[in-house]
Amino acid sequence: MDAEHIEQNTHIERREGDEMIRMTLMDGQVRVMMCETTAMVQRAADIHNATPVCTAAMGRLMTATSMLGVMMKGERESVTVNIKGGGPMGTVVAVADHGDVKVCADNPQVELPLRADGKLDVGGAIGKDGYMTVIKDLGLREPYIGQIELVSGELGIDFANYYTVSEQSPSLVALGVLVSGDVVLKAGGLLIQPLPGCEDGIIDQLELRSPMFADISREMTFAPKEELLEDWFRGMKPVVLDRTPLRFHCSCSRHRMEKALISLGRRELQTIISEDTGAELGCHFCHSKYAFTTEDLKELLAQASRE
Repeated sequence: MDAEHIEQNTHIERREGDEMIRMTLMDGQVRVMMCETTAMVQRAADIHNATPVCTAAMGRLMTATSMLGVMMKGERESVTVNIKGGGPMGTVVAVADHGDVKVCADNPQVELPLRADGKLDVGGAIGKDGYMTVIKDLGLREPYIGQIELVSGELGIDFANYYTVSEQSPSLVALGVLVSGDVVLKAGGLLIQPLPGCEDGIIDQLELRSPMFADISREMTFAPKEELLEDWFRGMKPVVLDRTPLRFHCSCSRHRMEKALISLGRRELQTIISEDTGAELGCHFCHSKYAFTTEDLKELLAQASRE
């Protein structure tokens, strides 16, 4: 389906599953990204045995980080978002390598009472007395690092603030995860960015429509994301640029763990070997475990000596 057909008929081809849809509005004056992340948030919840409020927090972070990841252009580029808000969840980290996203938290089993409005207290779990750090690995010698103070810990406002302050791009960000017990009913997000030179009247239109997608995960339970986009942006000439599949995926491997052990240095490796108990390394993101015998460690020590 080409862009002209979409613009004339405002009909977006319907597809199932987690993915990112990138669009423009009003002849390229506005950039829009909308994604569904239900399956990957469920995967993260299962891996970390997360409580509902922690599932919502990790899900919102994964969703927002996936938007940053899809924006990366080079094959080996990636982005890491680190949240330290002082809340009982501790540090929460998400990494996106284009459409592959993973997440972990210090304490994903935190339980908190619902807020007064009956919603999960994501801000209470994450906290707001701290920072959000965005690290973009562009394949250069030094990564790009942007850091802002947290505003609410609810993450939608915090990411909007990051785009406005660190990237000088005023943005509207909606993030949502709808959870029932251990089940993620729906998760997704929306990013709207008026580009430089965007007409004031168009920005006014977007502000008037913003209440329509404020509770995005609940809206996504009522209609497919494609129908919602058509309804939200009717009359604004939406044009789909591309669609990217999204998934929870961890790139850890035994080889990477070997490199981590070698990086400890000869003295530390020798200490572990002398204890004659071997070593087991675990991945914080996917909980995979990698066992190394004393003989394995001796081989790694030999490699470290050669290097």
